[in-house]
Amino acid sequence: MPRTIPDMVSLALAVTEGMLHFELSVAYEIFGSVPDGVPGPWYDVSVCGPDAVRVGRFRLEPDHGLDRLPHADTVIVPGWADVDVEPPAALVDAVRAAHEAGARVASLCTGAFVLAAAGLLDGRRATTHWAHTDVLAARHPEVEVDPDVLYVDNGSVLTSAGKAAALDLCLHLVRLDHGSAVANTAARRLVVPPHRAGGQAQFVTAPVPARDDHPLGALLPWVLERLDQPLTVEDLARRANMSARHLGRHFRAATGTTPLQWLLTQRIRRAQELLEATDDGVDAIAEATGMGTATTLRRHFNRTVGVPPDTYRRTFRARSAETAG
Repeated sequence: MPRTIPDMVSLALAVTEGMLHFELSVAYEIFGSVPDGVPGPWYDVSVCGPDAVRVGRFRLEPDHGLDRLPHADTVIVPGWADVDVEPPAALVDAVRAAHEAGARVASLCTGAFVLAAAGLLDGRRATTHWAHTDVLAARHPEVEVDPDVLYVDNGSVLTSAGKAAALDLCLHLVRLDHGSAVANTAARRLVVPPHRAGGQAQFVTAPVPARDDHPLGALLPWVLERLDQPLTVEDLARRANMSARHLGRHFRAATGTTPLQWLLTQRIRRAQELLEATDDGVDAIAEATGMGTATTLRRHFNRTVGVPPDTYRRTFRARSAETAG
């Protein structure tokens, strides 16, 4: 039976010969380092694999064997280097046994090939690095492969696209287990965007702006400081000193979405933080996030998050209380 989120303390990184070191390092950095302000227990991370293994150019001594995976609450499967070769049967069997024992299993990048071989993705929507989605779909036709998302959350089984999307999925798990504030703290420490929704496109023509001289480099921080204001696309274009159409092209290239959708996502994320950290009513939160009315906030929040704001707050508070207990 799947374990509940407050029980997600023991986390195992499943490694074997042929794993990608970047995805393994991302997971170990996020789950192995405790951010400031964590109210309850953090993850107890262990590396599980058969004897000493070579990951990229590094030799790694696992803490435990693969037989430890079924005892973990969460199992992370990093990227698999050679997708033309079937992953080791011992790894596939151990991952399947962990899921059958109730563990939450997540793959990073091409680690999805391990989950698919274990049968965990049958009948489920899943993703992997965009360069290998066709291979995954051809080899496992029973899997609904989505090449156009950063990650897919099926509850007890999660998959991510490549490289940076692995980081997005790991932060998503932290957000589920510990809330937005802790996930944002972890993201700030890593100097990465605090939240990219799983449904965002994998492949965009340019990264999220980081340079000071990028056309959106000064605009985005300016917007985040004014989410309580009724900003429009025209307001953003005027601030950036460009036409709305030109602004839209820059946003699509840099973020994979439109200015209006990006702005709405930031408002929803801020609403989540306020629901978690304050006792403010929905009307006050709607005003603080620029939504205007509680009705507007509830409509967009429910459509984006999947539950109404009040339900989100009760669930988060109950989850936090169980974790603290």
